[in-house]
Formats: sequence, structure tokens, C-alpha cells
Amino acid sequence: MSTASTAPLAGYSLAYSPFHKSRLAVACAANYGLVGNGRLCEYSYDTHGNLIPHTNFDTQDGIFDVAWSEMHENQVAAASGDGSVRLFDTQIPQYPIRGWHEHSREVFGIDWSTMDKTQFATRSASWDGTVKIWTPDSTRSLLTLPAHEGCVYSAIYSPHLPFTLATCGSDGKLHVWDLRTPQRPATSLAASPTELLSLDWNKYLQGTIATGSVDKSIKVWDVRQARCLNNLHGHDFAVRRVQFSPHVQNIIASASYDMSARVWDTSVNKCVFVHDAHTEFVTGLAWSLFDPFVLTTCGWDYKVNLVNLKGMQR
Repeated sequence: MSTASTAPLAGYSLAYSPFHKSRLAVACAANYGLVGNGRLCEYSYDTHGNLIPHTNFDTQDGIFDVAWSEMHENQVAAASGDGSVRLFDTQIPQYPIRGWHEHSREVFGIDWSTMDKTQFATRSASWDGTVKIWTPDSTRSLLTLPAHEGCVYSAIYSPHLPFTLATCGSDGKLHVWDLRTPQRPATSLAASPTELLSLDWNKYLQGTIATGSVDKSIKVWDVRQARCLNNLHGHDFAVRRVQFSPHVQNIIASASYDMSARVWDTSVNKCVFVHDAHTEFVTGLAWSLFDPFVLTTCGWDYKVNLVNLKGMQR
């Protein structure tokens, strides 16, 4: 394992570049995101797995999520606490190259479509309950979804179907939307009696989604049949983030407020790896898109940890 520091700002989320094997961006916020400035940090790692800091962009409000452009290798979109979305170019220091401001509350999440690479989605995790669809070439959002009653915690594009987006929120519901008919979700599941904090699509099994919940569980759903396929337990507190492996269809990683990240094998319904090196909430994780054994986490302990999972030893 190698570690880099984001101090004095806490890590909130991170994402690997779809163009470069070792390149990642980290979203950071001061005072645990409650008030204060933010920072977008760029890192890479060398052949020995050592994390190397590169460009930093400082902002007046916390940054809560990041997504790399699917069109331009140096561009990163950031979700901000002031309700704005900013697009940065890592080769152009200091200032964002584009900015949008339509959300009435904090923007806690952002996702770039891999099907329509000109499009990205943002979600407000406060009380406006909306998801907005954007393209970098437009000064205004293309579409606004009335996604949930209350907070929207996650909005992720399908890796298989164009015009398809899944959302989850504080109402405990999992929605799947067809963006061509945005008035109401195409599918809606009452997935949890508590808040749903995260979701992710399986990259190999169409219609399969994992969710992470305040009730400490991770569930895998077949949304076409409205059926729960797996119910995974092991975390001691809420599951903040889930992400399917981009390399193996039955592997999921999770991050939790119990200060651990875990790797699960859905084929045997069990946890196969625990990463417990963080000393505060683990808020972000990301699989390398090129190396199946590299998982990276960040948290409120100001640390970014790169973990080698070869062997999957506990």
C-alpha cells in the first residue's frame, strides 16, 4: 500500500482517468465539507505503486465529486458545494475552462456517460431533489429530472444502454430513467427502508445494479425483474460508496463510515478483502480502469491509499 496526503482538506471522492493507466483525480473539501474551500488534486502512481502529486486547483467551496471527460484526456469535471459544476483542464493551471450554476443546493455527485461521451449528469444531494443532464458545449443544462423526494445521493449512467440513468436517494428508492421520457422513472424499486447513499451498474451484466445503504447493507438488484440477487452484510456503519469492478463481473468494492473499505465476491456472497488502514470515514473509492488489482480509497483522515489486491488476502 502507498499513501498520499490531501491535508489540510479531507478527501470526498476520486476517479481514475479513462485514458491514462495511473492517473487519478481526487475531490477535497475543508472542514469535512461543512464550510470552507475545496481542492481538485491530480495524482499518478509509478511502477512501484507510489502515489505522485501533480496539479492542484483550489476553489472557494468544497468539491464533493469528480469525473474525467470521456472526450478529452486532460479535462475533469467537478461538483461543488456552491451548487456549481466546473470543468478543469489539467494542462491549464489555476482556473476552470467552463462553469455552470443551476442547482439551488450543493452538488454532491457527477458522472460522465460512457455511451454518449458528450454528456454528463449532476445530482444535488441537498433538498432540491433534482438531477441535471449537461453537455460541455452548452451554457445551460439539457434536461432536469425530478429525481427524488429529498436528497439525491447517486446518479450513474448505464454502461450498456444509451439514454439510461439510475438514481437513488434519501427516500430509499432506486429509480431507472429513460432520458427520452423524463417525466417519471421507467422503473422504481423500494430498495431500502433507510437512505440509499450509493449505486453502481455492473459492467458485464445488463440491468444489474448494486446499492449501498444507511442500514449497512450492500444489495445487488436485477432491475428488469425487480428482484434482489444478493444482500451483503459486514460493515458496522452506513455504506457510503459501492463500485463494481470494471474487470470481473462478480466483484464489488465498498467504502463505509466504519473506516474500512471492503471487497465482495457476489458468486459466494462474502467479503474477500478488508482495507482498514484509514482512521476516519472512508468516503471515496475507485478501481483502476487498467489494472484489475489496484483499488484506491480516500477519506476524512486526509489520506489517499493505493491498495494492491493481488491474492485478495484479508
